[in-house]
Amino acid sequence: MSRFMSNFDVAAGQELVPLVKPPITQEQLRRYAEASGDFNPIHLDEQAAHRVGLDGVIAHGMLSMAFLGQFVNQQIAGIPGARLERLRVRFMDMVRLGDTLTCHGVVKSKTIDEPERRQSDRRRSSCSCSQYTEKRGQRMTRKMYFEDLHFLHDLATYNILNYGPFKALIYEDQEQVREYTNVEAAREAIQLAAGLRSLGVEKGDRVIVMMLNSPEVIISYQAISRAGAIIIPVMPLLKGPEVHYIAENSAAKAVITSAVLLPLLRGALADVPTMQHIIATGIETGEGQAGEDHYELHAYKDVVARGAAYADRYLEDLEGVSLSPDDTAVVLYTSGTTGKPKGVVLTHRNVVSNAVSGRETVSGEAEGASQEREVQLAVLPLAHAYGLVATNVGYLAGMQAILHSRFDTTAVLSAIERYHVNGFAGVPAMFVALLYTPDADKYDTSSLLSCVSGSAPLPLAILEGFEQKFNCVILEGYGLSEASAVLTSHFQGIPRKAGSVGKPIPGVELLIVDENDQPVPVGEVGEIIARGPNIMKEYYDMPEETHQALRGGWLRTGDMGRFDEDGYVYIVERKKDLIIRGGFNVYPRDIEEVLNRHPAVIESAVVGIPSERMGEEVKAFVVTRSDVDAETLKAYCREWLANYKTPSEIEFVRSLPRNAVGKIDKKELRRLHVH
Repeated sequence: MSRFMSNFDVAAGQELVPLVKPPITQEQLRRYAEASGDFNPIHLDEQAAHRVGLDGVIAHGMLSMAFLGQFVNQQIAGIPGARLERLRVRFMDMVRLGDTLTCHGVVKSKTIDEPERRQSDRRRSSCSCSQYTEKRGQRMTRKMYFEDLHFLHDLATYNILNYGPFKALIYEDQEQVREYTNVEAAREAIQLAAGLRSLGVEKGDRVIVMMLNSPEVIISYQAISRAGAIIIPVMPLLKGPEVHYIAENSAAKAVITSAVLLPLLRGALADVPTMQHIIATGIETGEGQAGEDHYELHAYKDVVARGAAYADRYLEDLEGVSLSPDDTAVVLYTSGTTGKPKGVVLTHRNVVSNAVSGRETVSGEAEGASQEREVQLAVLPLAHAYGLVATNVGYLAGMQAILHSRFDTTAVLSAIERYHVNGFAGVPAMFVALLYTPDADKYDTSSLLSCVSGSAPLPLAILEGFEQKFNCVILEGYGLSEASAVLTSHFQGIPRKAGSVGKPIPGVELLIVDENDQPVPVGEVGEIIARGPNIMKEYYDMPEETHQALRGGWLRTGDMGRFDEDGYVYIVERKKDLIIRGGFNVYPRDIEEVLNRHPAVIESAVVGIPSERMGEEVKAFVVTRSDVDAETLKAYCREWLANYKTPSEIEFVRSLPRNAVGKIDKKELRRLHVH
């Protein structure tokens, strides 16, 4: 076997030289690739490894960290009083034959008195392992590493211990400005967690969080995780029937919301039998048992006050809460092709691994000390998978967030100038709006360095126009809720290819396959499938849909794409009829069912049409039985659907085209009517 390239002549306390060669020969890798059929191995096949004599190197489908650790310890055995404190391998791309891997290690003196390290039951990313044996529940006092992250709420603890107290969050909403340090937010989260427990919220209970962006959303996510419960983010744009379905399907026990949404929620939750508590910001006191309702109404501040005794224990776990990384952390409801939303079940392992991988893509130093603090604008909806992962990456990067309740171009440009914002994660509609804001030039936006675009394809003309106007690079990525949000990204430091969504993030494998699940050649279009530690556990209470989506251990994304010769991914089209309007997913069946319920409508079909501003707009084709105008049907849709799902155009047709089996032919519909 080949030797490590590193020079191990180091003293205790020094960093190891980072670049090493894996202890596998080129010939062994070649024989492994031929035996397994996998010429880009990350998750290595153990049977194939056995056939070519790599048993000692391959463990649990990965390069054996124990083997690497033993090898490094042999090299430092001659250093007086030294031991290997940690060793991590970071994959920045698909591992290819003969690749050099990036490793990190620290040689520590055996005499250093450190807190006992708690046991990690798994590697925290695809390339790290831990000897951490400190018991959960003890107060953490030292720096954390990625391999120490077990649960969603560990991200906030990491932020405090690794970056120290700092002003982490500035919230702006019209005339209101509120500031929180990372410690203040953590104090409120542990108090809210204890308050939820006092109300009877237990491990595994579902808690809906439905409100516009605010500090309380971020704090509630951390509190629900600390309480051992499951977060159900719900967009505040949804209408009563949609909220009712999610609450009933998830068997939610509590809702955290704001005063402005109480009238809607009272109606939507009236006959949800599992609902026991509504907790609202913006009210002075709760009403206890709310009239004939079966739930109790509480003021948010009162529930926080219930946990006042825990205010100084924000670095500890709550007593009586025992979690596993494979327990459910979040259920994200995303519209399904059947018309009923599907609950995407994400474990703590899923969301933590995606946050770690996301952190590794935004900086060359994955766990290095912060330099000058980065300031990011937070304008994505926190109830959206994209907004959730952006928040989680921010914890690990030590960023300061300027949070807005909604996207408004004037407010955004003003905040960039006042806070010297370095960037933000957004959807194409946001970049379009800023590009065409007529008075944008009067604001100083010179602090902008880079932005991230996701959720929908970004037109090249918009990308080029925005970069020229604001002198700011846009990095496109790709993902979906079922992947804890992110699958690909343009990493800092790799060439940007306009029109591409970058490369797979660390720890994630992507394949482009044909209808027989066979990989297609480079440059050819096929369906994108993915696997990795970020892939969802299941669709909630939908075993058949889960089986179809996770067939063979790979997530079927339903998106069509291709690889280029450099491993960059390009999204070509969607396999399903999903419409992405301004970054929000819209499924035509949801709208068709509402339209078809109108007494004047016989049938309808909904498709997406190109829109420079929103990416896509919703267009409905309707066959009627009696006179009705388009505005009447739009108003009817708004009664049942979120505004972003309501068609922007309605065209009346005599009939809808059908294929040989009588199914509406949307491809032909687009050919005939969409230009």
